[in-house]
Amino acid sequence: MCDADVDGSHIETLILTFFFRYMKELIENGHIYIATPPLYLVKKGQKKQYAWNDKERDAIAESYSGGVQIQRYKGLGEMNAEQLWDTTMNPEFRTLRQVNIDNSSEADRIFSMLMGDEVPPRREFIEKNAVYANVDI
Repeated sequence: MCDADVDGSHIETLILTFFFRYMKELIENGHIYIATPPLYLVKKGQKKQYAWNDKERDAIAESYSGGVQIQRYKGLGEMNAEQLWDTTMNPEFRTLRQVNIDNSSEADRIFSMLMGDEVPPRREFIEKNAVYANVDI
């Protein structure tokens, strides 16, 4: 579990690199999951709803028809224990993404490029694939 923002995504990449390089069998055996905390809390009066991205935030705010309060979580430390349990830890409501390796040689190439010293290939990869990322802007 990492923060829901771009920095958290970077940390996820570092952690996944570690598992891929040194404990690959944990991924191959389906034991690695990413817990996904919300990025926003949208409130109006007693109603409240969590949002995991900007699109969800906007849809919730629109459904409440104005006068909403929006709290953006800069990190997990901004959530109290109850909020973290309700949104990210509780097995009934949490969102877990299982990490799988579809193509080991391609994953190795991408991790090497992302963690390597050469900036241009990394920048090109990020610019090309940023549209597929589930992160805030």
